Amino acid sequence: MTDSGTIYFMAYNQLLPAYKRRSLAFVAAFLWLLLCALSATSAASAATITVYGAVSLTEVLQDLADRYTKATGVAVKLSFAASSSLARQIDAGSRADVFLAADQEWMDYLEQRNLLRAGSRHNLLGNRLVLVAPADSAITLKIGPKFPLRAALGKERLATGDPDMVPVGRYARSALLSLGVWNEVADRLVRAENVRSALTFVARGEVPLGIVYATDARVDLKVRIVDVFPVWSHPPITYPIALTRDAVPEAAAFVSYLRGQEGRAAFEKFGFLVLP
Repeated sequence: MTDSGTIYFMAYNQLLPAYKRRSLAFVAAFLWLLLCALSATSAASAATITVYGAVSLTEVLQDLADRYTKATGVAVKLSFAASSSLARQIDAGSRADVFLAADQEWMDYLEQRNLLRAGSRHNLLGNRLVLVAPADSAITLKIGPKFPLRAALGKERLATGDPDMVPVGRYARSALLSLGVWNEVADRLVRAENVRSALTFVARGEVPLGIVYATDARVDLKVRIVDVFPVWSHPPITYPIALTRDAVPEAAAFVSYLRGQEGRAAFEKFGFLVLP
């Protein structure tokens, strides 16, 4: 500043009443605090958590993610598919912060490759395995050892997930083996890419029977539950959850939310068993 400018500024400062100087200082401080608050809100809004979830969790996770974003401003991006497909995507380098699978094997798959954050894995949910038919079907069956599944199918096929890859198909194969009927129907399977695809085959009447989770049967009014498989006939259906190795910091809070009271209430509402 020139000498004349300095003199002018000093004169102006002396002439400006003290109360006006204090007012200006207050306004400046207020604007600074407002800018900080807006910056913090903007940063929270910019945060995005990417969740890979088994397709059987579609409705409940969407419900919880929407509520979480509304409460925190943190966006949650959801991707649903068979656990096998999601695990292989993560292994191939796809961006994910949280993985929620429908069985232990595909979570093991990622853990063995050091793609999960140590200590973040927990068993979150349980489910039941059911035999379903189109809602207008007259088929009745009581599931038990050597039950007449092949006879009920006639010349038609049985839909479930691919037993070589998809969790629901693995549970189905275990159950049918335990009940002594696997060999009768192994060559009559429609090997769906995920549990919802198997459900769709039944809902459209393309097959007379399918094996899905109880929670999936609840979301489609075009199917009905014929019977529930005994819990002893297959390994426990569990949904493990974990953070990925490179998860963003916000992801841990979202997992805690899913494991908290609001998450529990939502999972139970949609028919899942919340594990201790």
